[in-house]
Amino acid sequence: MARLALEDTSWVAEHLPNWQRAIYTVDDPSALLHTSTNKGHESLAYLTYIISNYHSLPSTLVFLHAHRSGRERGWHIDAWDWDNVRSMKSLNLSYVQESGYVNLRCNWKPGCRSKDIKPNRHVSKQLWIDVLGSGSNGTEDEVPEIVGQPCCAQFAVSRLQVMKRPLEDYIRYRQWVLDTELDDDESGRVMEFLWHVIFGKEPLFCPEPSTCYCKVYGRCD
Repeated sequence: MARLALEDTSWVAEHLPNWQRAIYTVDDPSALLHTSTNKGHESLAYLTYIISNYHSLPSTLVFLHAHRSGRERGWHIDAWDWDNVRSMKSLNLSYVQESGYVNLRCNWKPGCRSKDIKPNRHVSKQLWIDVLGSGSNGTEDEVPEIVGQPCCAQFAVSRLQVMKRPLEDYIRYRQWVLDTELDDDESGRVMEFLWHVIFGKEPLFCPEPSTCYCKVYGRCD
């Protein structure tokens, strides 16, 4: 989890006590856990956690925003009252292990609508190459035309899936966020629409919403 120093994240320990917690403050270098700078939205915190704990990761990792609930900030949370605690408590951990990567948002808006993905305005071919590298032939030929998944960079992933990539890959992704001329918002959006690719899904990853709600949260009616 990434947080600003002014954000209250006490809800995590209070309501999710059985989960290990790693909460990175992005704008206070004196904090126990912190990122080197505030850039790329939550991505530096996510990547720093993976890099720092690569050899001792838990079986299931969930990456969340610092706000708990409420429509104003949590409109993208797929639970009653837009509540991350409810979302976490209903999360099907067995399905996370089966799937490897699970986006915590099933609603296609935004990210999976035709206007979002043709082409994805956040991930150009050049940005794909800059972050992930090109295809085996070293050209743009194998870079997908369409990239998409539901927003907004909250997801669960298994340890096995994380470790399908070497540590060096995550170090490279983090360095891209630090070095890119894109600002905090733009670099964060690039990573937001690449997490599913990093964790083994096809470039266009838009599970049918009702199936997603059923498998991810057990909401099958």
